[in-house]
Amino acid sequence: MGNEGGMLLLKDKQARIILMLAGSEKEWHLSSIAKETGVTYIHTSRFVSRCEEKGIISSEVHGKLKKIFLTEKGKKIAGDLKSIISKIDEVSEPEASEQQVRQPLSKPSSA
Repeated sequence: MGNEGGMLLLKDKQARIILMLAGSEKEWHLSSIAKETGVTYIHTSRFVSRCEEKGIISSEVHGKLKKIFLTEKGKKIAGDLKSIISKIDEVSEPEASEQQVRQPLSKPSSA
């Protein structure tokens, strides 16, 4: 895993996993997380393991199944992600009066 310090880069797939875990009281297992988010099982498993190492996700083994859930730290991160997504969605198109229509430059006429 190298020298990552405290950094965990979240991309679309990872963000989907965290937001899905935060948005449901359902009991989640690796296979159901992978299926629900459209992320491969192996990718889900690796991401969950990294998050467990960082204290974001926790798990409990029940027989052959491993129940996955967010820790308090993970819930805070999920809330922060939701806030960031909300702020991005608030960005609106520029006002019509501010938009300029660009037209190609015409060649100077030689008279």
